[in-house]
Amino acid sequence: MEKSYAIGIDIGGTNTVFGVVDKRGHIINKGSIKTTNYKDVNSFIIGLADAVMEMIDQVGGTSTIRGVGVGAPNGNIYTGCVEFAPNLPWRGVIPVVQMLKEKLSLPVALTNDANAAAIGEMTYGAARGMKDFIIITLGTGVGSGIVINNQLVYGYDGFAGELGHTTAVKNGRPCGCGKKGCLETYTSATGVARTAREYLETRKDSSILRDLKIDEITSKDVAEAARQGDVLAKEIFDETGRVLGEAFANFVAFSSPEAIILFGGLTKAGDLIFDPVRKYMEEDLLPIFRNKVQLIPSELKESDAAVLGASALGWEVKI
Repeated sequence: MEKSYAIGIDIGGTNTVFGVVDKRGHIINKGSIKTTNYKDVNSFIIGLADAVMEMIDQVGGTSTIRGVGVGAPNGNIYTGCVEFAPNLPWRGVIPVVQMLKEKLSLPVALTNDANAAAIGEMTYGAARGMKDFIIITLGTGVGSGIVINNQLVYGYDGFAGELGHTTAVKNGRPCGCGKKGCLETYTSATGVARTAREYLETRKDSSILRDLKIDEITSKDVAEAARQGDVLAKEIFDETGRVLGEAFANFVAFSSPEAIILFGGLTKAGDLIFDPVRKYMEEDLLPIFRNKVQLIPSELKESDAAVLGASALGWEVKI
């Protein structure tokens, strides 16, 4: 029987989402389980495998499946393990590929979630036909996937591409990784909210944001205020764009990408984030790179992107 489908699995700190995907990138069926319901990783793998097998049976059984791709925090494509992921309920090194292979009797490959997004973008989204690009995910943190000459960059140990943890501000904000001043502490959705709180606490400017509880302000609140003309909110986005744009200029000098593709919740702010990023990036680029690098949004639907990206890995997995 023709192997018509791939399985995509995205393991997240709160939910694990999975789906059956055809060769055109259509999600035929989709489901999820709550990651946090499983304190033991073995019971999680059993619960996940049972739910995925139920879905596989609905499309004709394992003979129709080419492979299984998994995206997870700190997923290592070389070892097939999730290694010391801070946002998952289980600690240490978890041999996810081996465990799922035993339960599903299918070929399985694993990478980190941002790399899965890059593979999905290259296979189904805005990067189709591109050989050199960087995808930046702007969500709770900042993730990245780097593609050079049509190959995802994994590096020596499988963990290349941690651009969110490059230093944006020396001795700056503490980051969950243990460092200070990481890019994600300023330019993630969480970082935008932190900037808003800092501005409100240290300045006297009037702002719509002062009507909200300061500890509950989100990047979405800042975007809504900026759209209403709030000067302070606009300044927050300008500062976020400056930090991100200057970082992008450094990334471009390294790999000379055709495009930098932005994905994630913060991109819903639209021109509020894209315009200042583009402005500051161009100002900081070496002259040989100016006006060459596209800055574009992802073409993948956010709710489907993780599954699509992981499934793209499923098509390529070695049997």
